[in-house]
Amino acid sequence: MAQPADDPRWALYERYRALPEHLCGEIIAGTLYVVPRPAPPHANAASVLGGELNGSFQRARGGPGGWWILDEPELHLNPLEPVSPDIAGWRVERMPSLPGTAYFTLAPDWVCEVLSRSTESVDRGEKLPLYAAHGVRHVWLVDPIGKTLEVRTLGSVGRWREVQTFQGDARVRAAPFEAIELDLSALWGPPCSASP
Repeated sequence: MAQPADDPRWALYERYRALPEHLCGEIIAGTLYVVPRPAPPHANAASVLGGELNGSFQRARGGPGGWWILDEPELHLNPLEPVSPDIAGWRVERMPSLPGTAYFTLAPDWVCEVLSRSTESVDRGEKLPLYAAHGVRHVWLVDPIGKTLEVRTLGSVGRWREVQTFQGDARVRAAPFEAIELDLSALWGPPCSASP
C-alpha cells in the first residue's frame, strides 16, 4: 500500500511499529491501544490452550486436524489497523496454506482473547465488534483470574450469541472444537506432575 503524505493512518501505524518490545499494541478504529506484555497467569492460559488445540486440530494428534492454530497472529482486517488475538484458528479449507506476509488479511474462523485488567475493556468493547464485522464465527474469552471460559458464536444478524460459560476446573467440549474434551484446570493451575 502506497504511503500518501496526508493520510494520518500512516503516522499512527508508524507509532505502532515503533513500540518497544516489552509493550503490545493494536490499532482499532483509529485508536492505538498499548498494554504491557501478558502477566504469567495470562501467558500460561494462552500457552496451555494453544498447545491443546494445536496438537488435536493442527497436528491431528488425538483430534481431527483440519485447522491452523496460531499464537498472537497479527491480523490486518482493516488497512493499517493491526490487531493480535491471543490465539486464532483458520480452517484449512478456507486457508490451505499460510500467507507469505508477516500478517493475515483473511479473518480467522475462531479467536481467543485471554482477559486481563489491562485488556478486558478493549477485548470486549472494541475487538468483539471488529471480529463480528469481519465474520469471525467463534470467539472464546478466557479469564485466568476468574477461572472462566465464555464461548460465543456469531449469530445470523452479525451479533455475538453467548453459547456457554464454563467455570472452575470443568472438563468441557466447546464450539468449534467439540471433538475433544478440554480440562480447564490446566489453564489456571500448576502443571500436572509426571508419573514416577
